[in-house]
Amino acid sequence: MQSAMMQTRTLIVDDEALARQRLSSLLNHEADFEVIGECAEGGSAVQAIFDLQPDLVFLDVQMPTMTGFEVLEAVGGERSPAVIFVTASDQLPIQAFDAQAIDYLLKPFRRERFQESLQRVRHGLSKRNAPQLPVPDRPTPDRMVVKSGDRLLFVPFDELDFIRASANYVRLHLGRTVYAVRETITAMESNLPADRFVRIHRSYIVNLSAIRELYHAGGGEYIIALRSGRQLPVGPTYPPVIRRALSTACMPRFGRIGGI
Repeated sequence: MQSAMMQTRTLIVDDEALARQRLSSLLNHEADFEVIGECAEGGSAVQAIFDLQPDLVFLDVQMPTMTGFEVLEAVGGERSPAVIFVTASDQLPIQAFDAQAIDYLLKPFRRERFQESLQRVRHGLSKRNAPQLPVPDRPTPDRMVVKSGDRLLFVPFDELDFIRASANYVRLHLGRTVYAVRETITAMESNLPADRFVRIHRSYIVNLSAIRELYHAGGGEYIIALRSGRQLPVGPTYPPVIRRALSTACMPRFGRIGGI
């Protein structure tokens, strides 16, 4: 069975009765357009747009109470239907397109010109009504690329235990493997996923998943023990940062960590 044709619900707004009749007559020959109302002035046009919610409005520009532009301003952008301005003045086309009209018809217009406007409407509404395909989420990167000497290194985040600043370099520690990269630790920090790595000291960034123990060393100092057995100092200003990171990423594994 052939599906029913979608019809473009159309409102005609013009203060001249003959102009409304001609538009209505022309539209009656278009199976995919349905005239749902006619208005002779701007105030009633605004109300009709709110009440009828047409897909398309043929809108006269010069009317006694409101201009066509004032009608659109009163309706508001979110409620505005597609618009074809109808005007007897050839001085208004640029202003019509500034109002984001699909087209304008200059009175008196020929049937062929009217058909061109309808084709623009069909094309415009088909794009508006086309289903929007969801934009796939970008995959979360699982590694970063760094330059070490004359080599490019692909460093998996899972294998990166910690990063240590060393003069004009940083050293990436992956188990027993260490890579030297000419970069500042602050710049390196900006390239790491914040939910996986945390700055614990002015010279250290650590992988949260590499932490095996965190303990109070006395005198306000804390130590982090890693899965590799390496122990790293926690800077005096960093315990609150670590507490927030662990509470969001690692608390189910660590449980309550007292004193931090």
